[in-house]
Amino acid sequence: MDELNKFSKRIKRYASLGTSASSFALNFLGTKFFNKENQDNAEELTRVLGNLKGPIMKIAQLLSTVPDLLPKEYSMELTKLQSSAPPMGWNFIKRRMTKELGIDWIKKFDSFEKEPFAAASLGQVHKAVYRKKDIVCKLQYPDMLSIVEADINQLKLLFSLYKRIDKTIDTSEIQREISSRVREELDYIREQKHMIMFAKIFSESPNVMVPNFFSDISTERLLCMNFLEGKKLLEFKDKSHSIRKKLAENMFFAWYYPFYRFGLIHGDPHLGNYSADKNFKINLLDFGCVRFFQPSFVKGVIDLYFALMKNNKELAVSAYESWGFENISKDLIEILNIWAKFLFSPLLEDKVMKMQETNSTAYGAEAASKVHKELKKIGGVKPPREFVFMDRAAIGLGSVFLHLGAELNWYKIFNELIHNFDEKEVENKQNKLLSEAKLKENL
Repeated sequence: MDELNKFSKRIKRYASLGTSASSFALNFLGTKFFNKENQDNAEELTRVLGNLKGPIMKIAQLLSTVPDLLPKEYSMELTKLQSSAPPMGWNFIKRRMTKELGIDWIKKFDSFEKEPFAAASLGQVHKAVYRKKDIVCKLQYPDMLSIVEADINQLKLLFSLYKRIDKTIDTSEIQREISSRVREELDYIREQKHMIMFAKIFSESPNVMVPNFFSDISTERLLCMNFLEGKKLLEFKDKSHSIRKKLAENMFFAWYYPFYRFGLIHGDPHLGNYSADKNFKINLLDFGCVRFFQPSFVKGVIDLYFALMKNNKELAVSAYESWGFENISKDLIEILNIWAKFLFSPLLEDKVMKMQETNSTAYGAEAASKVHKELKKIGGVKPPREFVFMDRAAIGLGSVFLHLGAELNWYKIFNELIHNFDEKEVENKQNKLLSEAKLKENL
């Protein structure tokens, strides 16, 4: 009977989502071929996805960050989904909490706030007090497991339509990567293990804070952790330059240190996943979207940096091959380097500068457009899975620096971080992290 219920919910999901996806597809086709106005269609899609909630909304957020994958009007509208999910009411909360912790769940807490502290695509967050400690409870929306496959199949539909319209970018690996990450984000037990790893990574860092979770009141669909006091990063954008400089440096460390020392990234670096305390320490708030990389891939990123700096084409070819790009020609190298220079340029010059002097949204759109046009001329490219989240994370992090507007010597900070990089050391650190968190990862 339970399976029948799940099947029924999935069918309903296909029906409601299928209509919006089909409408979107027709408008998208119309836009591409007949130059119709995008804005109304984009706003309508955002409205439909926002009401549906769930994985398809998360997928839409991810799609909006892949350069030049969608018309800019769609991308701009879909980025609004990061924080626009309407919350569920108290009756819903009581039913969900009862399912996770039992009929007397409320007695487990000293207090539990009825109104959500935050709402997002896969769940919402409530403040509470547990054993005299301020905590937050992230509660997943109902039936996510039942509908996730329906949503991913809709993603396949959108990508198949895109492939018929424009074959410049082979989206097969993008599709697989996004599907894998969204499935993982539904598992809060896995997220607890991610938190263990990040706590270990930053155990000796005074400037990055990771919350502790409470396993006795957490489940696969409910994650309870201590509340980290802090303000949203945007609240600091009008503060003094010394404050913004400190925040930017701490943010840079919070994201890049795990990647270059452990081959691990926080794959969802939008502004809502961070806050800063009164001493400008960075609070990491969400650990659902995390990805491991082979040490050879990390080395490839570093090699590409030096290839760009020294104009070494042989090293660039080797780097792109280690990233997973295939059939690399001279023309493809030159095209991929356009995008690579956009991502790396703030790190290539030994001088104090704003990150966005080169890494701005406008420049990024211009670079993506140029890459797309040049790829068409040579028959397109198939981006590897790893490229998707590296690219997305770099752009998301860039937007944080854009708001802070801090001037730093990014070259010096970056080179100190990658100094004496050792593949074997990274591999050993990865294995130790996975062992301590009791997490199995196919590296």
